[in-house]
Amino acid sequence: MTPARFQNIKAWLLFACLAVLAMAIYGTGLRGGFIFDDYPNIVDNAGLKPADATLPSLVRSALSSPSSEFKRPLASLTFAVNFLATGDDPGPMKATNVVIHVLNGLVVFLLARRLLRFATQGDPNDRQWWVAALLAGTWLLLPINLTSVLYVVQRMESIANLLVLLGLLAYVHARERMQVSPSPRWPLYAAAGVIACTCIGLLAKEMAAMLPVYALATEATLFHFRSLRKNAAAPTRDHRLFAAYAIFLLLPAVAGLCWLLPGLLAPAGWATRNFTMGTRLLTELRVVPAYAAWTLLPLQDALSFYHDNWTVSTGLLSPWTTLAGALAIVAGAYAAWVARHRFPLVTLGLLFFGSAQLLTGTILPLELVYEHRNYFASMGLLLAVIPVLAASRGTLPGPLVRYVLLALLVAQSTILLYTTARAWDNPLSLAQELAARAPDSPRAQYELGRTYIILSKYDPASPFTSRAYAPLELAMRLNGSSILPEQALVFLNARLHRPVEDAWWASMTHKLSANSVTVQDESSLGALNDCMQRGLCDLPPDRMTAAYLAALSHPAPSARLLSMYGDFAWSTLHDRDLGLRMSIAAMQGAPREPVYRITVIRMLVAQGRMDDARTELTTLARMNVGGSLDDSLDELRRQITP
Repeated sequence: MTPARFQNIKAWLLFACLAVLAMAIYGTGLRGGFIFDDYPNIVDNAGLKPADATLPSLVRSALSSPSSEFKRPLASLTFAVNFLATGDDPGPMKATNVVIHVLNGLVVFLLARRLLRFATQGDPNDRQWWVAALLAGTWLLLPINLTSVLYVVQRMESIANLLVLLGLLAYVHARERMQVSPSPRWPLYAAAGVIACTCIGLLAKEMAAMLPVYALATEATLFHFRSLRKNAAAPTRDHRLFAAYAIFLLLPAVAGLCWLLPGLLAPAGWATRNFTMGTRLLTELRVVPAYAAWTLLPLQDALSFYHDNWTVSTGLLSPWTTLAGALAIVAGAYAAWVARHRFPLVTLGLLFFGSAQLLTGTILPLELVYEHRNYFASMGLLLAVIPVLAASRGTLPGPLVRYVLLALLVAQSTILLYTTARAWDNPLSLAQELAARAPDSPRAQYELGRTYIILSKYDPASPFTSRAYAPLELAMRLNGSSILPEQALVFLNARLHRPVEDAWWASMTHKLSANSVTVQDESSLGALNDCMQRGLCDLPPDRMTAAYLAALSHPAPSARLLSMYGDFAWSTLHDRDLGLRMSIAAMQGAPREPVYRITVIRMLVAQGRMDDARTELTTLARMNVGGSLDDSLDELRRQITP
């Protein structure tokens, strides 16, 4: 065995040891429950739980996600397979996420090895393997990536990221070959890898659309649009690459902006947010540097999962950290430019990090801060930092200082990942930990109160029952809170047959009237309505009506809210005309969503309007993709034609 081969094997062993360490740490968090968006996407999503493995059932599950109009079918399908294998136990689902995380780490290892080999051709071959193994292993241990693993629904992020990494690996491999071979198959291989992985990744999450941008960053930093052409002695400028990026990146980007901008420029596009496009862009000037700090200097209080308490910036000095964040971004861009010749991987890593923020940190009306958005970006920062810290020579400060900094990064990340994963192993310990990390977060306090309610099992004698009130009432008073705390308090006392305080109803109605209605607000109203219909909550219909009307008082209410009010009017108020009108409005507001049309057809049948029901049934049949609506269509046909 040659010395180089022996060193490569040791590098593989290093990566394997770090991967096993990551799996062991994540294993301490597998027994925890679901959290936050896991509920609408998995727990409460009946369409995601197929009765069998038939094609119609699997198609229906794949198209069941409420998180995006693109449905993210690949990720949803993996959840359905988990359900078929082990039911709705979150443990196996989290274990599946850990496996996907390690697969991501493996591809990071292989990709980093190729990038290091091309960018540092003067370094010993075995050292490139060592640095790549250390980089990938450290990435597996970064605590900022924990929510992409133990937060079950973020499998969407990790699967999409896996496809992005595979596409980037294929691109780098092909471009390396194009430096030494004029064969026409390598350009096709490069293009096919990026296009195929982008398309498949989009079936998991929209972040996969950034793969061509990452490929462009790699091209501009390392390969400089050069290839070896036939009869040429050395690589020269390859204009085919410019044409390919114009066709497969520039044109789709322009088309996407043309499609998105009308909605983004309309006030209705930001109606459910407490910020505008302008204030969002200002706020992200603080958020993006915070992400970098949380990656390279992870602190327990910063990584709190819930960031709904983040202050919105209204100007460069409001707060002053907005200007500081802007200067930090400019400094990062300047560092990337200065390092482009001597340290190209620093430039590439910073470009990866910055590019990863383009989709979620700019003009889309998404929530301001989420740690899982850095799953790829964190790899970029490590690519910029670890090769410099691990270099044996030629950089400042001296090797001892750099090695100490590197050891501190790995050690601190490992320790914080372990302590956080341990907290995730138990729903109560997690809720208490996150509430302690973010005492002014309405969501964190609400989740703590909600966890107490779940553990109480609605038993008045349970010690958890009395402990639920304080965090819920605190969450109700915090700035920016939704009606979730009020809903939980009303729900709790109704289930316990205790008086519901007027202040809770008044606060709920005021919030719905004063603020744009969020998805969480809609879910809260739906939960109360469901509790009434199941006979578990004896709530005054006039209070519920007032809450619904306050929510509907805003322009352009969502189809979901209209449908919920229609169901309430039909089932609780017994006003069938109102219920049908609201359900028709919901159907017209989301004409491609079959569930609203199914509801309208059932109401029409109940009112004896068979001709109208047949007309809507014909439209519904045209929406039957892959047989996903077969069961519903058969049931409705039997009702219309006894």
